Amino acid sequence: MQPDHPAGPPAERPARPPAEPFAGSPDGPFAEPFAQGASDPYVRVRGAREHNLRGVDTAIPRDALVAFTGVSGSGKSSLAFGTLYAEAQRRYLESVAPYARRLLHQVAAPAVDEITGLPPAVALEQRRSVPSSRSSVGTVTTLSNSLRMLMSRAGDHPPGAERLDSDAFSPNTAAGACPRCHGLGEVHEVTEESLVPDPSLSIRDGAIASWPGAWQGKNLRDVLDALGYDIDRPWRDLPREQRDWILFTDEQPVVTVHPVREAHRIHRPYQGTYSSARRLVLRTYAESRSEPARRRAAGYLVSGVCPLCGGRRLRPEALAVTFAGRDIAELAALPLSELGAVLRPFTGGDGPAGALARDLTARVAVLTELGLGYLSVSRAAPTLSSGELQRLRLATQLRSGLFGVVYVLDEPSAGLHPADTESLMEVLERLKAAGNTVFLIEHDMEIVRRADWIVDVGPAAGAAGGRVLHSGPVPGLRDVPESVTRRHLFGEVPRPARTPREPAGWLRLRGVTRHNLRGLDADVPLGAFTAVTGVSGSGKSTLVDVLAERAAADDGRQDEPSDGGEARVERVVRVDQRPIGRTPRSNLATYTGLFDAVRKLFAATDEARARGYGASRFSFNVPGGRCEHCQGEGHISVELLFLPTTYAVCDVCHGARYNPETLEVAYRGASIADVLGMTVDEAAAFLDDVPPAARPLGTLRQVGLGYLRLGQPATELSGGEAQRVKLAAELQRARRGRTLYLLDEPTTGLHPADSDLLMRQLHTLVDGGATVVVVEHDLDVVAAADHVIDLGPGGGDEGGRVVARGTPAEVAAAPGSRTAPYLKGRLR
Repeated sequence: MQPDHPAGPPAERPARPPAEPFAGSPDGPFAEPFAQGASDPYVRVRGAREHNLRGVDTAIPRDALVAFTGVSGSGKSSLAFGTLYAEAQRRYLESVAPYARRLLHQVAAPAVDEITGLPPAVALEQRRSVPSSRSSVGTVTTLSNSLRMLMSRAGDHPPGAERLDSDAFSPNTAAGACPRCHGLGEVHEVTEESLVPDPSLSIRDGAIASWPGAWQGKNLRDVLDALGYDIDRPWRDLPREQRDWILFTDEQPVVTVHPVREAHRIHRPYQGTYSSARRLVLRTYAESRSEPARRRAAGYLVSGVCPLCGGRRLRPEALAVTFAGRDIAELAALPLSELGAVLRPFTGGDGPAGALARDLTARVAVLTELGLGYLSVSRAAPTLSSGELQRLRLATQLRSGLFGVVYVLDEPSAGLHPADTESLMEVLERLKAAGNTVFLIEHDMEIVRRADWIVDVGPAAGAAGGRVLHSGPVPGLRDVPESVTRRHLFGEVPRPARTPREPAGWLRLRGVTRHNLRGLDADVPLGAFTAVTGVSGSGKSTLVDVLAERAAADDGRQDEPSDGGEARVERVVRVDQRPIGRTPRSNLATYTGLFDAVRKLFAATDEARARGYGASRFSFNVPGGRCEHCQGEGHISVELLFLPTTYAVCDVCHGARYNPETLEVAYRGASIADVLGMTVDEAAAFLDDVPPAARPLGTLRQVGLGYLRLGQPATELSGGEAQRVKLAAELQRARRGRTLYLLDEPTTGLHPADSDLLMRQLHTLVDGGATVVVVEHDLDVVAAADHVIDLGPGGGDEGGRVVARGTPAEVAAAPGSRTAPYLKGRLR
């Protein structure tokens, strides 16, 4: 949906008049006594000290749309999630039976003196965890439940066939899953080529590459020798039936093996069992708990579409049932906008078909309104961004019928094109109109301007933040000079016009066909900053994926500049938002290599030398100095049946990760755990004269991560934070010229001030000869680019084309571009 007016400079779009009764701040929101009772329309907080909050007192209206703002690390999440939501959850759990409470993931009680007027709360966070491969858009939104019910109750079953219940239409149940692929839609197999990449080798020389190493591989070789196979003959010269038996047999013969005698060692005969190479690979891939072993096994697998179900994941009986001429797999594969169109003719009918079609179309309409109409019910959840997942859950909440609830949202605009912001606001307004309160952490100033109330936290990050600078109607922030948000909210940040750089050459892609890109041609300038824009699902990430592959393989034609100078891509760096680690053991310090320098500092102290402690003593990943109760993780993982694994703070080291003896060693008065507990900003001051530590700390600060703790587990980092950690690690490299940097929405989760800081670093890379390509919705970033590639015009099947290309000014003037009217307002 197009808004009524384009997004011009902030000052040109006046804030919406706040709804009653929020025409002014509450009577003494920071003063005693705090109002009590149901007649008080405010949630009142007193003495909040969670994380970096400094005894915060504030009052926030209920039944309002409230934006929490501030630079990254200022404390806004600590107030919204760590204090308000955590307290609401704690109160709810007190009403749950103690036995059931043990099975629920509980956050610690927040550090706060008092909160009054707080309703029950629902949190819609940008989750850090990755959904399972069986999770999909349909399971996240429960659309798949209704679709299965529709097929069961109203589907056209073959004549004489028994009517199937809804479970038969689910690939995640025994009743519905295809027996060949177990509901996955693809099968993993091995081939002779994947198991034996070099047939000129003999079995003794390692022809069967998939065999394990060390003794187990030697055992298999000796068993084959004992069975009478020639293990010294080149693999290609063995008869076909022998090769097939060795690789694929299901037999497991047992023979007596007489090992060859070796000097100084006596090998006694033993009973050896043979297992085929196929059996070993498939068993390792399916059953091994070792991730490296599973990865190695996966390297020998060849994946393909299941031959029985054709990738549709269901039994033939379920696929024989149709509705509107389509089976459930075909309906689930349609873009949601198309699915709604298919079902709409049935919404006026009576009986199950009409009722279920009305329910489905109503829920699909909300998803389409949120800019997600390009997704399909069967789209795998792991392929979705955190912003897409959050909006899916938001749409589900609209149908829940709850009222009197506080919804706490974490940057709902993440990954959203400006054209879809209007629809998001309408959805949030409907949640409020239903009698709920909406608290949202937000960096999009267009959304913040339209809030009823703003809580601005700051003024800076970490120890320099943690104060509420303003809690009141949005216009009131104009009178708070120390607020960083104020300057961006009211258009006070100068954005001087800049002349786009001249390309040093071009990387040309031709005939790109993947996902919704069909025969696309695109030219990317080298030695320049390029922004790839377009609505969600238009093909931006796919285009960048292809660009990365072709540039790395040098398939793309890199045209030389007219002056004859060289303009080549020598290295491709993809800086994505995938986690930097999957467990709390991985953290900021270990990923950047900073921790090596810190451990050496501690090992060089007089106390460590006297005790004989080396650098490994100060690692929490190996025995010695770590706490053995939690094995250096600081947390104990608690695995619960039917529920996700949760982590509880170790009750021996209390999260310090080390044993008491290690913690007795100090460097400048701080233990190794103290250093891991420092923020990047604090550590930069503490270690400013230690070059191996100061360099990585400096790059982390340059990309706006000064507020993160060195030991912050990777599982607690957002996708945007993980991406900036990777970028900081890359910035430490001394040689950076002629590198192609590819980033996917690098400003996600960043305050506009932090975005400016990050963009300065990226433009510095380009000034040094690098090429930077970003997928981006932030119009300030796009306006400052040298070149823009705008995809669209819509998402899914309606996208996948280059709608406009050129300088920001040229794209802003392009007809048919949904980005153009918004970009035009940002250009001077």
